Amino acid sequence: MNTKIRIEFDEEKVLNAVKNGNMKALRRVGAYVRKAARNAVSRSTKSSPPGTPPHTRRGLLKRSILFGVEKQRQSVVIGPAKSLIGISMTAHEFGGMYRRRKYPKRPLMGPTLVKATPALPKLWKDSVKP
Repeated sequence: MNTKIRIEFDEEKVLNAVKNGNMKALRRVGAYVRKAARNAVSRSTKSSPPGTPPHTRRGLLKRSILFGVEKQRQSVVIGPAKSLIGISMTAHEFGGMYRRRKYPKRPLMGPTLVKATPALPKLWKDSVKP
């Protein structure tokens, strides 16, 4: 008994499906980490203790945390938008000078990413469909 089997494989179609699935997953990751960062910031008129996420007086910091997905690089960038909040978050995140005042470290994005890391692989689940 002679049986012939022919398998056709469209590599380009598979690669496009993987790229599209990755973009979808990156958007999910960006939204997830952005939401976690926004939840870590609380509104208060007092400044937060060093080593804890910064407080926001009017909610501007929460609104300024955005994300963007770069299609060419297949990456996502998450953090406070310089156009909305300026460079003040650099002084908070890493500690340092801003407007002639020294700020202690009040990291937000680094600890948020570390905290969110265990949940990230689940966001890629079923991102590539046959």
